[in-house]
Amino acid sequence: MTPEHLPVEHYDDQLAEKVNRLTSMMVPFNAPQADVFRSPVSHYRMRAEFRIWHQGDDLYHIIFDQQTRQRIRVDSFPAASELINTMMPRMIAALRNNRLLRHKLFQIDYLSTCSQQIIISLLYHRKLDDAWQAELAQLRDSFRAEGFNVQFIGRATKTKICLDHDYVDEVLTVGGKEMIYRQVENSFTQPNAEINVQMLEWALAATEGSQGDLLELYCGNGNFSLALARNFRRVLATEIAKPSVESAQYNIAANQTDNVQIIRMSAEEFTQAMQGVRRFNRLEGIDLSSYECETIFVDPPRSGLDSQTLKMVSDYPVIMYISCNPETLCDNLHTLSATHQIERLALFDQFPYTHHMECGVLLRRKA
Repeated sequence: MTPEHLPVEHYDDQLAEKVNRLTSMMVPFNAPQADVFRSPVSHYRMRAEFRIWHQGDDLYHIIFDQQTRQRIRVDSFPAASELINTMMPRMIAALRNNRLLRHKLFQIDYLSTCSQQIIISLLYHRKLDDAWQAELAQLRDSFRAEGFNVQFIGRATKTKICLDHDYVDEVLTVGGKEMIYRQVENSFTQPNAEINVQMLEWALAATEGSQGDLLELYCGNGNFSLALARNFRRVLATEIAKPSVESAQYNIAANQTDNVQIIRMSAEEFTQAMQGVRRFNRLEGIDLSSYECETIFVDPPRSGLDSQTLKMVSDYPVIMYISCNPETLCDNLHTLSATHQIERLALFDQFPYTHHMECGVLLRRKA
């Protein structure tokens, strides 16, 4: 596989290998057969980042080979969305003869949406001045005149300049309902939009008929919280990253969802609060005892759940666990399987043609 060629003819083979690998890993936990969710074979990534290589009067996108560290020229990138591929050559053509915008430019980041919005971030090894900003505004206006809904951001040391704003609004249809998700530049967003929809719909189906309230840890911009709100009386969600919390609050209002509350806390802090170890001013006015959470939802980082959070999670009758690292998921399942049984298992092919697997499990407390 090269950046400009995807082995689409081998997609089924690579997916079958992941299914077999996950099935083997889940044998100790007596898991059911996995629901398998396929990715589009191309144009599945909604964001992409490239270094910029200057060669005489020319310049172009590059990536570095992870093994050899050799640079690889990239003129098209079929893993990324069609919108990103449309903008890549336009950006190079616009920058090639523009000394002001290309001077000491070393990276371009693209963040696109299914709603055809895109943020293009230009990263520099120099100070950005008013002349640069005026020139970039002209480029933005020319792209908009062509019909592109584009935002531009400039970054340099201790500098971030937004010509308009630093977010795009994604619109996804989830379980027959249109959902709006604000996505902020340089913060976490789901990379594969179609797989994201399939994850949300799987989670909705798995929690259909649920009782009581939902507690969610690591909620990000409210991706799962808002979709799952229709299956629960109330949702209480935690997230530590400030931009994600602000996006989540916007998304609650934009989707007219009145039963979701977001608290800016880490999972570890919330665990301490629930256990009475510490008091937090951020919880003032929130009566945790009023929540009747039968279900807890976790989507932790690659490191999985820490021991204290894992202990708290195991106290809930129903656990939904989305994992970007099946190795740490299995580590956590060695603890959780003592009290809970896996009812549903899913494999989401978030990053096709790579070793990476995203998976989900629904666990229910043993009788």
